[in-house]
Amino acid sequence: MRRSPWATLAVLALAQFIVVLDVTIVNVALPHIQTDLGFTPDGLQWVISAYTLVFGGFLLLGGRAADLLGPRRIFVAGLVLFGVTSLAGGLADSPGLLVAARSVQGLGGALLSPAALGILTVTFPHGRERNIAMGVWGALAGLGGTLGVVAGGFLVDALSWRWVFIVNVPLVVLLVVLTPLFVRPIPAQRGNRSFDLLGAVLATGGLLGVVYGVVRAEPLGWSSAEVVGCLAGGVVLLAAFLAVETRTDAPLVPMRLLRSRSLSTAGGTIALNGAAFLSMFFLTAIFLQQVRGDSALRTGVEFLPMGGAAIVSAVVASQLVTRFGTRPIQTAGSVLAVGGLLLLSRADATGAYLSQIVPGTVLFGFGFIAVAVPAQIAAVAEVRHDDAGAASGVFTAFQQVGGAIGLAVVTTLANSRTAHELASGASRSDALVAGFQRGLLVAAVIAAGTFAVSLLSPRIEPTAEQVAGAAAAA
Repeated sequence: MRRSPWATLAVLALAQFIVVLDVTIVNVALPHIQTDLGFTPDGLQWVISAYTLVFGGFLLLGGRAADLLGPRRIFVAGLVLFGVTSLAGGLADSPGLLVAARSVQGLGGALLSPAALGILTVTFPHGRERNIAMGVWGALAGLGGTLGVVAGGFLVDALSWRWVFIVNVPLVVLLVVLTPLFVRPIPAQRGNRSFDLLGAVLATGGLLGVVYGVVRAEPLGWSSAEVVGCLAGGVVLLAAFLAVETRTDAPLVPMRLLRSRSLSTAGGTIALNGAAFLSMFFLTAIFLQQVRGDSALRTGVEFLPMGGAAIVSAVVASQLVTRFGTRPIQTAGSVLAVGGLLLLSRADATGAYLSQIVPGTVLFGFGFIAVAVPAQIAAVAEVRHDDAGAASGVFTAFQQVGGAIGLAVVTTLANSRTAHELASGASRSDALVAGFQRGLLVAAVIAAGTFAVSLLSPRIEPTAEQVAGAAAAA
């Protein structure tokens, strides 16, 4: 049966849409989740971090599984897992169950996302058609991020926070039905059949240990046995991961890729950029609702200017990078991101939205995408053609894992400031404002790190095809 490639693209783009949607749609529901399930302030960040850590930790394994077992099969398996765990998250009645559901949901995303991209690249040949397809893919993914905050606010206000998860279920069912009709089966690769499951488990376990240790350090102290044990255990697991990767025949992360200056600096840049973005989004969503008293829907609408700025930035950065190269655009973007976070850190409980919230979020929206587009280009610029997929996977994993670790650090420091202010007799509102402002200042320091790393990156003048792919991925 002949299948239209554009119908295939519609199915794939919708799947990527819900994966991206799930990140932003949950943020506006966080205050309601915290109240309903009894999350602690430190524990609440695990609703986001559990998903992003597992997604990033298993992303490369998902891409490898798609190569060896066939991308359509893994795509459907990821969809089913994503849908089942979305339902489980919507029905969760305790913090532990919700975090567990989010963890396995991250695994579903790690299976379906690289499989979908693999199907897209096979379906559309190099050239104009693939560039158009990548543009549509990226636009719908970006739209998912922008609409997620509004959709999340509407669902929370009209129904309950549980529907930000349950809404995925009918979309997943629809995609599972449509996939055999519109996505052709693609033969699995022959050759080495190793999955390197051990590598994926060691990497994700090590990262979880480090993040958990950072989160527990504030209430328990850095010298406590639990914190030292988690941090030490995480480091040992990560060291074991590196040892495994240097010895296995089919590593998740080929060590030769990390020797590429462009990929290593791009990975560091996007990790810091992701940390600043997730931290800003998490803190601001809670600030708008718990401090300023906005509804979930209004909070979602208030994020729209930032989403619009990000879309414009992707278009402008894609044009400028061909004229000036990757490094100048990346460094300029990092300056804008830092400026946006510093402006936003001055917001308080009573200031006007247009003067205290919009300037910072819009400036940050321009900045973080202006960092992401050239970083994506640089990530694959110096690698062999047959390593491009692996390099892109490593880059995305850096982004997800960096975001989770950064979020843990920023929220821990923000919550400690809030707790200190409360202990000193400050009102709850003033204490939350102090924590929010400190958290954004820490996020600004992290964003400043993107500027420092960008200065070490090579200046690359990309081709039109590299720009199209990077704009879509960003």
